[in-house]
Amino acid sequence: MEACYSQDKFNVSSYRVTFLVIISFQAFAGMWINAFVVSVLCIGFVKKKTINSNEKILLFLGCSRFWFLCFIWVYYFLEIIYPLCFNVHPIPELSAAFQSFFHSSNLWVSACLCIFYCIKIANFRYIFFIYLKAKIDRMVPWLLLGSVLLSLVISILSYNFIDETHGNNSTKFWKFDLRTDQQFFLLFFISGLEFATAFLAVNLSALPLLFSLWRHKRKMQTNSEKTLSMDANIKAIKSVLAFLVIYTINFTCLVLTLIYVMKNESHLVFLLLAFQYAFPALHSLILIFSNPKLEKALLKTLHCVKGKVCMR
Repeated sequence: MEACYSQDKFNVSSYRVTFLVIISFQAFAGMWINAFVVSVLCIGFVKKKTINSNEKILLFLGCSRFWFLCFIWVYYFLEIIYPLCFNVHPIPELSAAFQSFFHSSNLWVSACLCIFYCIKIANFRYIFFIYLKAKIDRMVPWLLLGSVLLSLVISILSYNFIDETHGNNSTKFWKFDLRTDQQFFLLFFISGLEFATAFLAVNLSALPLLFSLWRHKRKMQTNSEKTLSMDANIKAIKSVLAFLVIYTINFTCLVLTLIYVMKNESHLVFLLLAFQYAFPALHSLILIFSNPKLEKALLKTLHCVKGKVCMR
């Protein structure tokens, strides 16, 4: 009996350490990528003394993703290596609040970026769409402010929930009973509604944008135009399509996480979380290679690093 218990305990511990290794790799890779985006945009702002709407969203998105991955790594490192620290008030409350805030910011600012690209790039002749195209640059600060406020609401709810349940239950969110905890059910309902709304906004923006880009590509092919504009158009189609695919996978993982949390399937939750935490790095890479300024800076940086390594 003791041997079986020790073996089970060892398997659980090894599983958690493996999860920590995976999360560490994803977190540090994602932090490096997003720190690179932020640094390039900040250097450009210092040189030119100006920043456009697209760069404002990318800067905000890069910062939110950097801190999201940073807090995620710190949380799981402490939860796996030093779990007793979560018995100290207000560490679990603040941890839940910060994670919720930056996770929500990541979702909403990604959706804002997709909406911005749709309005700015797509070519439709509807009066309302033309009006939005003329006003979108002024709307960007309000979209970002709305993302912050919505994320703040989610973070406050998370803080209050952990604060009220701390001491009575485990602080791990998959250990609560939805049938007896109405506040936890409310938090799950609002989180699910948030995920669904952001996903709907992305689809309502990405699909018309893809349609517009594809129609423009077919028009250029009909006119036998083989120009840099057509190459840029194809590259934009691939970027939007890749974003839509990984955002859909991320949304699916979010929904499955909520479902398996209800069933107390912690191992499956860990696996789904690992897929989710790959999203910030993958999407940021797509943004880098679809932005000439960021792509040029990345290639220049890699060339410098390669040169230094070769010199050694």
